[in-house]
Amino acid sequence: MLEAVIDNMNTFGRVAVCGATSEYIDIRKRASLDLVNVIYKRIIIQGFLTPDLMIHHFQNFMIKTSNYLRTGELQVTEDISLGIESVPSAFVGLFNGNNIGKKIVRLVEEEE
Repeated sequence: MLEAVIDNMNTFGRVAVCGATSEYIDIRKRASLDLVNVIYKRIIIQGFLTPDLMIHHFQNFMIKTSNYLRTGELQVTEDISLGIESVPSAFVGLFNGNNIGKKIVRLVEEEE
């Protein structure tokens, strides 16, 4: 997928890279990148980890996100599996990219 992104980028474009959960398990499935377009287009690729940004931005993020959730501007998608027996497949599915949104395993039915 990154190769398709690079092919469609403008000269001097920038790419922020964070998270590669689907590539943690099988080293043979890791993304390989043809760097020729990166060089010719003078593209900057910068990796980052979430903790790098939390120190300076977490409080503001929480305020804005809470407001967006409260007003409905931001909606959460949940992918729910039921029962303790679904934990292993739900966990492996995270690394395979099988879930959409926040993965939740509900161990017991909620009481109303």
